[in-house]
Amino acid sequence: MQRLAEIKEFDNIELLARQVVEGFLIGLHKSPFHGFSVEFAEHRLYNPGESTKNIDWKVFGRTDKMFVKRYEEETNLRCQIVIDASSSMYFPKDEKGKGNKMKFSVCCAAALINLLKKQRDAAGLSVFTNHLIINTPAKGTQQHTERLFADLEKLIAQPFVNETTNAGECLHLIADTAHTRSLVIVFSDMFDDLTPEGKDKLFSALQHLKFNKHEVILFHVVDKKLEENFAFENRPYQFIDMETGEKIKVHTAEVREFYTTQMDTFKQELKLKCAQYKVQFVEADINETFGQVLLPFLLKRNKM
Repeated sequence: MQRLAEIKEFDNIELLARQVVEGFLIGLHKSPFHGFSVEFAEHRLYNPGESTKNIDWKVFGRTDKMFVKRYEEETNLRCQIVIDASSSMYFPKDEKGKGNKMKFSVCCAAALINLLKKQRDAAGLSVFTNHLIINTPAKGTQQHTERLFADLEKLIAQPFVNETTNAGECLHLIADTAHTRSLVIVFSDMFDDLTPEGKDKLFSALQHLKFNKHEVILFHVVDKKLEENFAFENRPYQFIDMETGEKIKVHTAEVREFYTTQMDTFKQELKLKCAQYKVQFVEADINETFGQVLLPFLLKRNKM
C-alpha cells in the first residue's frame, strides 16, 4: 500500500486516485481482510410494488431472482467530504516532494471519490478555512466527479497562506446543508481556537452533525513524528505559526515535555468527545499508508 512520500506527481488527481485505490484493493486481498466485499454490484434486488420496466430479465432467467438495473444517476449513499484548508494543513513545508497534510488529505479524498463512484454512490465536497470556501452537494454524475477532482487539484496548486481556522462555524453550516443522513468525512488537524470557549464551539459542531442524523468519520490528520512526538533535534529553532505568521524562538529541549503533554491532552479530549457524540475518530498520520483512511471508510459504508 502506497505512502504519501512515494507519490511523485500530483498533476492528475483522477489518475492518482485510481492508482491509490488499485494498490489498496490489491493489498486488501493479501491481508486478513481477504474476501472483504470490494466488488461493486451493478444491480439491486427488485422491491415488490415498483415498476418492472428496469428488471434485468436475463439475470432472472439465470438466477430465478429479480434484479433491477442500476443506472448512473442512482445512488445508495451520499457522502460529503470535508477538508480543512487552513494554512496549518500545509505543514510540513513540502520539500523534496515528501508532501504535507494537505497533499495527504487531497489524495485520500480523491481515492474516496473514486471508490464512491465505483459503488454508484454520490460524493460532495466542502472546503473551509475561517469560512466555507466550497460547499458542493453530493451527486454521482461523471461531470460532477470531474469538477470535484478539479477543486482538489486547486488545493495543491494554490495553497492558502496565513489563513486561520474556524472549524466550529463551518461544520455547523455543513451540518445544515448536507443531504439528510449523509456520511460526512472530515479531514482536519483540528488546530482551531484551543481556548475552552473555542473547544466548546468545535465540539458543539460535531454534536450538531450527529443531531442532524449524519454518520461522521473524523480523520485527525497530523505529522505524528513532528507535531505529536516533537521529534526535532535538541537545538534552538525559530517556529513560525503558519496561520498567523507569528514567530517564536525556543530551544526544543526546554519545551518538548510541555508541548507533548498539551498535545496529548487535547487529542484525548477530542477522542472522548467523539466517542460521546458517536463520531468515529481515526488517527491519520501522513507518514503511514492510505489504507488507514480507506479501510475505515469501507467498513463504515458496509455497516450503512
